Order: sequence, then structure tokens, then C-alpha cells
Amino acid sequence: MSDQKNIGDLIQERFDRRRLLGDLFKAIPVAALMGSQAEAQELPAMAPEMVKAAGPVPREAPKDSRLGFESIGASKDDAISVPPGHGVSVVIKWGDPLFANSPAFSPLNQSGAAQATQFGYNNDWLDFFSLPSPEVSNPASGLLAVNHEYTNPELMFRNWTLAGQTREQTDIELNAHGLTVVEVARDRTGDWNYIAGARLNRRITAFTPMDITGPAAGSELLRTSVDPTGRRVMGTLNNCSGGKTPWGTVLSGEENFHQYFANFSAVPAGPSRANNALYGMPNTTGSYPWNRHYDRFDMAKEPNESFRFGWVVEFDPYDVNSVPKKRTALGRFRHEACTIQIAPDGRIVAYSGDDERFQFAYKFISNGRYNPFDRAANFDLLDDGTLYVAKFNADGTGEWLPMIQGRGPLTAANGFPDQATVLINSRGAAARLGATPMDRPEDMEVNPVNGKVYLALTNNTSRTDRDIDKANPRSNNRFGHIIELTEDNGDHSALRFFWEIFILCGDGKNRAHGTFFAGYDPSQVSALANPDNIAFDSKGNLWIATDGQPNTLGINDGIYAVATDGTERGNVKQLFSGVVGAEAASLVFNPDDSALFITIQHPGEGGRWTDNPADLTSRFPDGAAPNKPAVVAIRKVSGNPVVGS
Repeated sequence: MSDQKNIGDLIQERFDRRRLLGDLFKAIPVAALMGSQAEAQELPAMAPEMVKAAGPVPREAPKDSRLGFESIGASKDDAISVPPGHGVSVVIKWGDPLFANSPAFSPLNQSGAAQATQFGYNNDWLDFFSLPSPEVSNPASGLLAVNHEYTNPELMFRNWTLAGQTREQTDIELNAHGLTVVEVARDRTGDWNYIAGARLNRRITAFTPMDITGPAAGSELLRTSVDPTGRRVMGTLNNCSGGKTPWGTVLSGEENFHQYFANFSAVPAGPSRANNALYGMPNTTGSYPWNRHYDRFDMAKEPNESFRFGWVVEFDPYDVNSVPKKRTALGRFRHEACTIQIAPDGRIVAYSGDDERFQFAYKFISNGRYNPFDRAANFDLLDDGTLYVAKFNADGTGEWLPMIQGRGPLTAANGFPDQATVLINSRGAAARLGATPMDRPEDMEVNPVNGKVYLALTNNTSRTDRDIDKANPRSNNRFGHIIELTEDNGDHSALRFFWEIFILCGDGKNRAHGTFFAGYDPSQVSALANPDNIAFDSKGNLWIATDGQPNTLGINDGIYAVATDGTERGNVKQLFSGVVGAEAASLVFNPDDSALFITIQHPGEGGRWTDNPADLTSRFPDGAAPNKPAVVAIRKVSGNPVVGS
């Protein structure tokens, strides 16, 4: 079946399904964006050549557009592009000192101890926490919680080689992972800056002690020679996407943890091997040589250490002494996102995706109920409840399948002797239940206006014609797509849902891409591919960060906005273009939408920092070597909300 035929069917099914569902939710109009580019070149923390004013695509904006800014043109330049009327500045970058005693960053004189007190590497997910407490809504100052997903040693260390990696370089990498909590504030000019030495600044690294909690805590599979209890683990790794709870705690998902381990082939047959069979553990060497210096990354010596990663980590950003906890009730996989909703009966619902080809979308429903009057009473809600996995039916309905030991195929005879094993091997359990394999499920976010859930699927070039289904309708899906999911009766704790394709990504002007933009004219939208993290503004517009456009569309990754309701539903518009080699990894608004924070991850990836300046493909953000991942903030020069007039 051809892509074009599938997409024609999808368009018809979309309108049929919307007539069937009716108007379950009312949409709220959003004011248009206006302004002129007055201050975009005056950037105290960014080299001037790293930002350019991007001219709009020569096309008149529809008069009833809910997103009034003119879409910028695609870019391949090593410079950030923004529309007229918008300013952008660097808030914080790799190596910036966080504490009063932190040393200044010295690229040629790095150390593990210094990195533990400085902003980490490859910032990904981030969220904004108001000050002085989670009960307030302060648009002018707050805490940024920022994930540090992974490291690029070839860009961090001059003339680095894999064979020559030292113990000190390994320690620097371990301390460059994890998270940063940092206080930020808006100055009189409207720019945002971080505050070095602020009381709540914090680094969490691969060396930070953490508790393992929930049903899998203490399992034999989590026990190691260092921790025979299976309840205490050192650090967190590959923190990609995450979330924020209503009680004001950070949720950070551990994604591609497998790549740090080595020698899976040496693990003998048995539970340790069987329950890692679907997780891509390296048979010999992984992507990092850390096992040379630390036995815990050598599976021949510590076959259970890897089971202690792949979880969601929760901690309190308002308490620098809070002990992070790995919440095993949420399952173990390559976690993308942990988006929290409160069900009508007060139970907590957490949505999350497993970011790999042919993996699954999940949600967790707590047994306990949220208490809005006692913050501390909510701290362990994510330890007790049921994990579900999604099955997308061809008729546009769906089911959440409970992952409970002893039910259906999740029996001891099938390799699941207890609930701990179901959670540790969530992938195996989900496959046994018949969940729908998806095209790299990444972020899952809930629209604050219409209550629907949006699932970003980045790509799947391994899907063939034999593998396609209604929810994943393209073989060789290079461009990815976004699904819109409506829970039954608008209740996020429901076990039935309705779904439809919202966007099939690609260049709408290229018919061979087979795009679909919620029924909007594909020739009138910005080219978009590889949706990664997503977010919503307060008016219900969807904002999309991309990861992979240089390889699919031949342009830099960026940030896009699209209305989800009304006449502009599906009209994708590009606000921001990143720099060479970089992913626009994640994004979040402050409480009044006057600032949009974006993480610029792995700038210059594909190059190297050597004695030859030509080997470095990007010099973001300060025009010098080495390039540095960073958090930037976009604002309207007029001071109005980024999403308002």
C-alpha cells in the first residue's frame, strides 16, 4: 500500500472520526504575535555572528491566524534565526560555575571535581519552577531544572581519542551527566540570566546517591556487589526528557542507558540475561569506555548494574538536600517524558514513551490521590499504582492494557515471576500483552485547553510495508508524525481512548513526502520533520522541537508552533532555527508566556575539537573553541508574551 493512499485514507478518517466524537472540548482563541526585531543583535553572552534576523517566508499570514508571527525560512547557517520582533540570548552554557566556590571554566584544564560544580553538558529537557515556592506563579524569576543527556568527548577535549581516554576524562564525563537546578531571573532589559551562587543551585551527577523505590525495590535483579540490598544506586544517566509534578518536584527520564555498559555477551543464561535481551545492551564495547575505569559498567563483573537505570527519577528542586528517588512503578525503558495529569477522582496519571523503533507508549495511574493542601503528602504517589501500555486499534479507538503480574500472559511460565520483573522488563511485558509497536515514541504532553494528549513519534526507517498500521502508516518513516489522543470522556484515568493522526511530517511542498497537517493545506506550512520534545503555551498551541532535520530535510533543527483547534489547526509555523549540528532539544515557557527557554544540544556534532580549526563545524555560542551546549531564551522585544499580541 502506498504512502499516498494511506494519507488519503487518513484525511477522510480524520473528519469522519471528528464528526463521531463531536466537540468534546472547547478551544480558546489565541492572540496573534506581533513586533519588530530591535534588540536581537545585542547579546551579552552570545557572539553576534551566532544570531541573525530571519526574513519571513514570502507569504501573507491568514487573517484569522492564532499565531501571528511570520514563519522564518529554513536555515543551514551556524547562527540562530528568529523572526522580526524577537530577541534571543544565552542564559547558561556548559561549564558555567554554579556555586560561590566553583572554578571558572577552563577548557584546557578540566577536572571531574570542577565539572561537578559547573553546568553540565548536552542540556536536553528543562522546566521552569517559580520562586519562592511551587504555590506561586512568578514570571520574572524561578528555577530551571535541566537534564544533561550525554557527552561528546570529541568536542569536549582537544585532540581526544577513544584509545587514549584517561580516568580524569571519564570522571569529567560522569559529572557532566545528570541534572542542574539553577536560579534564573529577568533583568531590566528583558533578558534572562542565571544567578551563580544562588541558594537552590544544585548539580546531580552519575555519582549522586539515590534511592530505588516502588515495587521493584529490593529485587534480586537490582542487587549488586556494592549494593546487596537493591535499594541504593549511584547516580543517573542519559537524562533525556522529563516532567513536573503538581506538587512541584522534578521528574527526569533515563533514556539510552544501555550505551554506557560493556560485555553483555559475558553474562550467562539466566534472569540477568533474559530480562535485558530487549534493551540493546552492547555485547562487547559500548559507546563509552567507562568500564576501563569503573567495574559497574562491565556486565561481566556486575551483570545487574544496568537494571538500576532506565527509570524515572524524582526529586524536590526546592530542597538541596532531598534524595533523588528512582520510581520503579513507572516501568523501566528508554524513558521520554513523564507528563503528569490529575484525574477527576484525584488520582495521578503519568504519560511516558519508550524512545526506540517499534517500542511503546505508556501511562501510569496511581492508587493514591493528590492532596492540594499538603505538598509532602504527595511525595510518594508515584510508588503505588498500575502501569499500562497503549494498543492503537485500526478503527481509531485504543486501549490501555494493564501490566500486572499474573494477568493474561504475564506469568511465571512466561518469565514474569513477580511484579518487579514486569516493571524491570517492561518491554518484554508490553510485547506479550500485544501493545502497538510505534515509530520511536518520544514526548507525550497534555494540551491545557482541550485536554487531549499529543504523542511525538520521531521516525522509524526500519518500518517496512509489511509493518505499517493505521497508527504508524508509513514505511521508511524518515520524517516522523504526531498523534492526537482523546481519553474516554476526557478522563485521563480512562482505559479507553480515541486517536487520530494530527501531523505526518515532511515538506508539504514535496508530494513524495506524503505529508498531512490536520487537513490544512500542506503547501502553506513550514517544512517540519523529526518531532522530539513538545510543549504547550497557555492558549493551547502546540510547540515542537525537532531532532534530525539535517539528515531528512537538509536544514537545521528548530522550534515550530501549530494551533490545535480552529481554522488554523495544522498550520505549522517556524519560530526558531538552531545552529549547525545542534538539536533544538527541549522547550518551556515561563508562567506568563513572556519567555520561551530552549536547550541547544550538541552544537557542532559531527566535527571534532583538534589543533585544526577547520575540524570544528560550529562555534556556538561565543564564537570560540570549544563549542558549548547552552540554554537560550526567546522573548518579544516589545515585552509582550511570545504567544500574545
